[in-house]
Amino acid sequence: MADLTVGQAAPDFTLPASNGEEVSLHDFRGKNVVLYFYPKDNTPGCTKESCDFRDNAGQFEAKNTIILGVSTDSLASHDKFIKKYDLPFILLSDTDAAVSKLYDVYKLKKNFGKEYMGIERSTFIIDKEGQLAREYRKVKVDGHVEEALAFIRENLE
Repeated sequence: MADLTVGQAAPDFTLPASNGEEVSLHDFRGKNVVLYFYPKDNTPGCTKESCDFRDNAGQFEAKNTIILGVSTDSLASHDKFIKKYDLPFILLSDTDAAVSKLYDVYKLKKNFGKEYMGIERSTFIIDKEGQLAREYRKVKVDGHVEEALAFIRENLE
């Protein structure tokens, strides 16, 4: 688990991606990155969050920002999710939760009295030099994408 501090280098990683390649964070130097971790493909909150990012993708792109979604789902699951909702960005498959642990978003969760390990919805904004510019933890879906976009508009060129 990395010690994440705003202003420090964001932990680099490489994961299999929905575009059929292995994608590393450092591949995107020169662009801002919205790295959002979400619990599961095709669940209500994750679908809404992903579709909010989809609906605002052009505005992020206009600010030299790419969007990367991360969950522990398989590439096959990501592929179905992307096709079903026409998502225009890459989803990364963190099946062993190594990157989720690196960013300290893999947590003990409780649902209907059951405890299990899973991703706590979180977003990290990384600037074009690879520095962590902002982190959002325990994200509430409503209004989150707009909040992230506003941060980029106000703080990152």
